[in-house]
Amino acid sequence: MAKDSKKPSSAASAGKVPKKGGKQVAQESGSRNAPIINIGIERQDRAAIAEGLSRVLADTYTLYLTTHNFHWNVTGPHFNSLHAMFMQQYTELWGATDVIAERIRALGHYAPGSYAEFSKIATVPDVPQNPPKAMEMVRILVKGHETVSRIAREFIPVAEEAGDDPTADMLTARCTVHDQTAWMLRSLLED
Repeated sequence: MAKDSKKPSSAASAGKVPKKGGKQVAQESGSRNAPIINIGIERQDRAAIAEGLSRVLADTYTLYLTTHNFHWNVTGPHFNSLHAMFMQQYTELWGATDVIAERIRALGHYAPGSYAEFSKIATVPDVPQNPPKAMEMVRILVKGHETVSRIAREFIPVAEEAGDDPTADMLTARCTVHDQTAWMLRSLLED
């Protein structure tokens, strides 16, 4: 098939990539001295995927910060178990931020990395200024994990349609982690 008659992928169409506020967040990187990226994913598809990953990164980092804050500030009869659980969760989230950011870089874009950038594109709300009670912390974290899972799922088809299996696999793995963590936290709220 001739290149000119090739149908553009759905990921290349801007309507397929949900954006928060309509603002481009994944600035393309590179210079005249670096070779053009040729990994089998079209430039516009890499841009669309990087946009989605930037949102997942912002949400993951925001959830990481909330979880770490709750680890520091949890009180009450469940202190020991929640303090330890939150530490395990924020440690996992911290590691995930690096994997997501490095995938954005591999696609040829800069990863957002400031509180200002994250606050513009994150869907997960910022940590409450005053620490809530322990079980309210659990409720907030359930919602946060469910939100990150939903946002990640929005971009799996974008990556798949562009032939970006590594990103699709990474996002699928992230959904698994967030779904399981939300379930475990939700179980603490049952009578």
